[in-house]
Order: sequence, then C-alpha cells, then structure tokens
Amino acid sequence: METDSRALLENLDKLHTTILGVDRIKKNLDLSVDDVVAWCKAALRDKRCGISRKGKNWYADIDAGRITINAHSYTIITAHRKK
Repeated sequence: METDSRALLENLDKLHTTILGVDRIKKNLDLSVDDVVAWCKAALRDKRCGISRKGKNWYADIDAGRITINAHSYTIITAHRKK
C-alpha cells in the first residue's frame, strides 16, 4: 500500500464534508443514503478502491465513480460518476 493511501486510511476518523458537500455527493453519485461520510468511509475501506494523491487532493476510484478528498483537512470535496 502506498504511503499516501495508508495515511488516508489511518485518518478516516477525520473524514468529513460540508452540508453542501453532502448534497453534491448524493446528487453526483445518485445516492439515497443518509450518512454520506459513512458511505465514503466504507467505500475507501473496500479492497477494490484505488487511492492516489495528486497535489493537495486524494482521489479514490470506486465502483460508483471517483471521490475527491482534501489531503490536509480530510474534507470530502466532491464525487463524480465514471464516464
């Protein structure tokens, strides 16, 4: 496991998002869950999840799409479906 992905996985308890982030993630990934952060944590723990870091963000590639997370604040910025 890469150092960056390990750092993210070791700090999942710090993962959070804003109210607008919740709405954006739900809309972009067409989610009907109440707790988006818990859903993202579960997705990040999945063995099939590919985590990489580029600049100030982590990118987590999951079945549903890609989650973007700020590497310093652990804020889930957005998520997008795969094209």
